Amino acid sequence: MHTWRKASTCTQPAMPIALTIGNFDGVHLGHQAMLHRLKKVANQLALPACVLTFEPHPREFFSPDQAPVRLSSLREKMACLIEAGMDCIHVCRFDYDFAQIPPEQFITHILNRKLAVRWLLVGDDFRFGARRAGDFNMLQDYSAANQFTVETMPSVTVDGQRVSSTAIRQALTQGDLNKAQKLLGRPYSISGRVTHGDKLGKKIGFPTANIQLQHNRPPLSGIFVVSVSGALRSSPATPLPGVASLGVRPTTHENGKPVLEAYLFDFDDDIYGQPIQINFLHKLRDEEKYTDIDALVQQIRTDVAHAKDFFMTTSLHSSSMCSNV
Repeated sequence: MHTWRKASTCTQPAMPIALTIGNFDGVHLGHQAMLHRLKKVANQLALPACVLTFEPHPREFFSPDQAPVRLSSLREKMACLIEAGMDCIHVCRFDYDFAQIPPEQFITHILNRKLAVRWLLVGDDFRFGARRAGDFNMLQDYSAANQFTVETMPSVTVDGQRVSSTAIRQALTQGDLNKAQKLLGRPYSISGRVTHGDKLGKKIGFPTANIQLQHNRPPLSGIFVVSVSGALRSSPATPLPGVASLGVRPTTHENGKPVLEAYLFDFDDDIYGQPIQINFLHKLRDEEKYTDIDALVQQIRTDVAHAKDFFMTTSLHSSSMCSNV
């Protein structure tokens, strides 16, 4: 696996490749279908299967205050692309210079000269270049002169709905984890290293593993039934049951930032600094502000009891971040 993080020109010594382009936020079922098709054709053509993606997301660059929340961090996205069998990933910095590249130049300079694309796969709504002026028809018009073949991937639908990052964000915001899981092909998850918190959970009898969030606007909030992978050093893939809180902790903090913390049942190992993955299985409730700590503790006991009831009827399966890729 060769991973490149290049400047806006995405320069890299040319070698013929098969390529797909996109943001791939969440690497959902639609993305997975594209990656599968790319890998299949790349193998047939004896070409490396490559992805061109962007950092930051173009909408974060143009309208940072109005950009959609991310479903996955760059690290999580990269892990999914690698798991999907990609041979190289070009992470292209999206900045002012890149945003000004005319679509014709994007084809001739980047796709042809810099990346040596010989087979290209894009989504049915793909747009590119300054002012999003380029589309599939332009790619077709320029393909022969620039030595590549282009194919478009139709949308993937689930229960009659087009699979998209937007639809998944909406489902998560509404607390509909079942719908989000159907569109992702796996439970929604957040991964990261366990960090030190304020130790309040330990003081009240519910020690938690705190995960540092990569972004301050997670796509969901509340109290959840979760499974946690990576906590057992002897068997990292073995999931452990628990309850997680994702939010601003209104009972104990004023104007707090979102924090993700998980309480694992019957588990007291020291896992500070350890990478774990929290899989969101079921939403129990929204965050609430309680009158005092005693009321909060009583509610936590109730949440734990409800979560244990959930696991009485639901099997605890091992799940990687991208298990269906």
